[in-house]
Amino acid sequence: MAIYRADTSHGVCWITGGGTGIGRQVALDLARAGWTVAVSSRVEDPIEPVVKAAAGLTGKILPFYCDVTDEAAMAATVDAIETQAGPITLAIFNAGVYLPVHAEALSMANFRGTYAVNLFGVLNGLVPTVARMQTRTRGHIVLVGSVTAYFGWPTLAAYGATKAALNNMAEALRYDFEKMNIRIQVINPGFVDTPLAAKNTHMMPYLMSVEDASARIVRAIGKGGYETTFPRRLTWGLKFMRMWPHSARFAFMNFATRWRGYPLMPGRKRE
Repeated sequence: MAIYRADTSHGVCWITGGGTGIGRQVALDLARAGWTVAVSSRVEDPIEPVVKAAAGLTGKILPFYCDVTDEAAMAATVDAIETQAGPITLAIFNAGVYLPVHAEALSMANFRGTYAVNLFGVLNGLVPTVARMQTRTRGHIVLVGSVTAYFGWPTLAAYGATKAALNNMAEALRYDFEKMNIRIQVINPGFVDTPLAAKNTHMMPYLMSVEDASARIVRAIGKGGYETTFPRRLTWGLKFMRMWPHSARFAFMNFATRWRGYPLMPGRKRE
């Protein structure tokens, strides 16, 4: 039996981190396709401009301010969306942060901050949403990961680890989700030109526009399989590199990123 795939006629879509970047563009593209999209974001990332940009589209965007790190607030947001707009049939957990990690100046704050948003921020929304989907015997979950989940990159000890955790978690959950008629998909984009990407200090090959990335995500939601990753000319190479011996991959990454030539931290010289 085919696992459920969300449809505009069945309910609403919820996107976390929809005030900026990929989430914002996906929200607009889904509204253009006729979806009612509940967008949640922190107050620091206003949703009103997204609502205004959706004026005149077939669907609509509704604002729900919430910090994904607040477990109680996320559960209350799920309740508010379903009370005001209808059942959540499609949930896209997109909110994320990038806090660089330098091994010579390790910071618990950077790890805690990254895990709080990128991993536990997903779980804070996933748990109450899945409970309602389970009661309705259908649902569709999308987790936004990253190609940095495939193996370690410089400065991404926290960010990449959270994306790897999302991928592993989704694989483990998929077995039971299928029994509950809940589809789970993972989107592992390459590098997308967003405010988050602008904070990166490492190389970003094949940098994509947010419009192109969103189009691929929306297409995957409509007819894609478990994992969607793009652009292929980058991601297939990265998947192949996962099979290399560690020594070969470390050597290649040092060469490709020119990391050995970087100072230990900006403004510092090697001893």
